[in-house]
Amino acid sequence: MTSTDRYLARGPRVGIRHFTAEDRQEFTALARKSAELHRPWLFPPDTDDAFDGYLARLQEPLREGFLICEHDSGRIAGYLTINNIVHGGFLSGAIGYGVFAHAAGRGLMSEGLRLVLRHTFGPLGLHRLEANIQPSNKESISLVERAGFRLEGFSPDFLFIDGAWRDHERWAITREMLPEDEDDPADEEGDEAALDARRGGETR
Repeated sequence: MTSTDRYLARGPRVGIRHFTAEDRQEFTALARKSAELHRPWLFPPDTDDAFDGYLARLQEPLREGFLICEHDSGRIAGYLTINNIVHGGFLSGAIGYGVFAHAAGRGLMSEGLRLVLRHTFGPLGLHRLEANIQPSNKESISLVERAGFRLEGFSPDFLFIDGAWRDHERWAITREMLPEDEDDPADEEGDEAALDARRGGETR
């Protein structure tokens, strides 16, 4: 990454960067177009006011937010946030994420997740990330499992989503579990339709 490069990390097809106010129009338009894909798992901000509130929360010291963008066009493919960051002896956070409809099934979210993991366990200095996923959200479970997360438990009535308290599985990965060398995620494009977390992770 050069001093003029807005990306924090780059892979073969995508880069990750922070949210900005200038992303409002593109992000909210993509969220509206992807509503059918995301429901009932995920409700990303789809209005200007909702986005501004979301962006403000991402400026809090215990949160980090990343956009996953395609190199060739710069278009936003998806996003991932780290919430409830705890420092000290824990060095942990919980992730939420989603891919937009035009990017679903192309492996871009898988590549972006791996970039975020390396950034999180490198420059951010965290040791553990957790993803809380509803058991019926098979695509999201496949995404984190492929990235190296392990199933650690089950939490009944864990998160209030879409008008009800939902059960969740707890998946997690630590720095020690991240492979030293990974296969190029670009090679997996043909297999990603079932692995791309098309409906996202629910942790807020």
